[in-house]
Parts: sequence; structure tokens; C-alpha cells
Amino acid sequence: MRNEKLEYRNKIKSIAIGSFDGIHIAHQRLIEKVDALVIIERNGGYLTPGYKRANFTSKMCCFYHFEVIKDLTPECFVSNLKSDFPKLEKIVVGYDFAFGKDKTGTAKTLSKLFDGRVEIVSEISIEGIPVHSRTIKRYLCEGKIDIANRLLGRKYCIEGRIISGQGLGKKNLVPTLNFNIKEYQLPLEGVYATRVYIEDEWLPSVSFIGHRVSTDSTFAVESHVLDKNIGFIVGIVKMEFIGFIRKNRKFDSFTALKCQILNDIQMAKSIVC
Repeated sequence: MRNEKLEYRNKIKSIAIGSFDGIHIAHQRLIEKVDALVIIERNGGYLTPGYKRANFTSKMCCFYHFEVIKDLTPECFVSNLKSDFPKLEKIVVGYDFAFGKDKTGTAKTLSKLFDGRVEIVSEISIEGIPVHSRTIKRYLCEGKIDIANRLLGRKYCIEGRIISGQGLGKKNLVPTLNFNIKEYQLPLEGVYATRVYIEDEWLPSVSFIGHRVSTDSTFAVESHVLDKNIGFIVGIVKMEFIGFIRKNRKFDSFTALKCQILNDIQMAKSIVC
């Protein structure tokens, strides 16, 4: 399989370069023009971590780790590209593309250094909002799920391993799935209408992200599946965000907390069911 991938890569004539975090609407404009993606991989909070970007495109994804290439001069970076893709004829980048040590190379620099064609894609806007990964992250941090989803061109989705929770939900409130989430950019602390993917089915749910300020103050990502007993779940589960319900806040009693949770459930049903 490795030899097959290498043979395919050696036939690639066009690539798009970028971080492609989110594979959002603007990224798609670049992707549709090329045979493959060169993804600059960093280790941080992501909309789509690592190899998961490949789930949102049919194009081949080749990863360059930032820590390995960050000290390359623009000339060396382009030389590496030509070595890795010997048939390369076209490179597509965004208007704000920067590369090389200290980001000294720009899209125009690339046009001068590469002896093939360089296509520079202008800024893409949706409803007057420029589409950037950082913009989507900002809207997520503000709880503005609807706008973030429009810029992504899909529902924002995270995934994590199911872990044991406090046990309070099942005993005193409502049963929840508890997630261990790594790498993903999480939205504003609060309650959301969501869907979770279990056993090949998307199930409507209501989810909480944040510190349990009404109980033990620990941080949690948990989801209650609506109107269905899902039993004991293990492994990796996906969650996608449909709408924002409310911010996280403290309640003075379990009775008040449970009353609010029941209201949240009804609100989630009106949004996602």
C-alpha cells in the first residue's frame, strides 16, 4: 500500500497548500482545482485534527509537519515540493498564504520561485463574513453555532472516547454519555442541541460543555440522547452541533438544575427533532 501511494503521489500534477483546518467553504474552492492537498500540520486546537481532514475530501492528503519545515527558507521549501512531486505543474494557494522561515515567503514569492503555474485564490466571503478557520473558531467560542456551521458548509463535528462520569446524571438527573475530547476546538461553555453518531445512526441529543459549577466544578463534555435508551456505550462517538441553547450557569439546588435540564431537553427537541 505504501508503494502504491508513493506511485500515485509521483503522478500528481497539481497541489493546494495550506493548513486546511476545518476543510471549510473557502478551502473547498482551492481543493476543487487540484489533484492533492499538502497540509501543513501543527499540534493545537483544531476544527479537524490531523488525518481527520481526509474525511472531508476525496483528494489525496499529504502532510508536512510544521516543526520539521518551519526553518526552511522559501527556496528550500519549494525545492522540497518539486522533489516530493516530480510531475508538479500547478500550485494553488490562498491570497494570504505564507511559508518559509518566519513566514518570509508569500503567494507572490511562490510565483517567482516555482517554474510552473501558481494560482492565487482570493478571499471568500459568506453573507459578508470572510471565511477563515480563525473566524469559525471565534464564532464557536462565542456560541454562535449557526454562523460557524454556515462558514464550514456543514455541521461542526467533534469526536471523543466515552468515559465514566460522576454517576449523578443517571441517579438524580438524566443519563449522559461522557466524552474525553482531545485536540478539538470546543465551543462556548453551555448547552447545545446536538446529534450523536452511535451504531451507524445519528441520534438527536442535548449536550453540555463546560465546568460543572453546580456540582464538583470539573470540566465535562456530556450528551443526553433524546427519547431513547441507548444502554452501555464504549469506544469513540461523534457529536455534531445543531444549535446553541444557553450559557453555562450555576444552580442553587439539584431540583433547580433538573428543572432547567428538562427545559433544555424540550428546547433541543424543538431544534433537532
